[in-house]
Amino acid sequence: MTALIYLLAAAAEIGGCFAFWAWLRLGKSAWWALPGTALLILFALLLTRVEASAAGRAFAAYGGVYIAASVAWLWLVEHRTPDRWDLIGAVVCLVGAAIILFGPRAG
Repeated sequence: MTALIYLLAAAAEIGGCFAFWAWLRLGKSAWWALPGTALLILFALLLTRVEASAAGRAFAAYGGVYIAASVAWLWLVEHRTPDRWDLIGAVVCLVGAAIILFGPRAG
């Protein structure tokens, strides 16, 4: 369930941020800020649903998922092919997220 929540959170955050990007960088209407704001609120709410012993740990692990999802967004939404460095970086971040989430903890 954690992986699904992280993926949904990443989609919400990236979509929300892109709405502001579209408004402020691509010349789209300021109305884009409304769904962008709603998506960013959804993102924050979703992160509170992650099973983790501490918020910082949940957020740190999410960072790796966010980076990989951003590379997917680059490819799927912006139609720009990620290069090998994008892909290697995303894999390294996902490995880091897994270590943070699933590493053995004392007590």
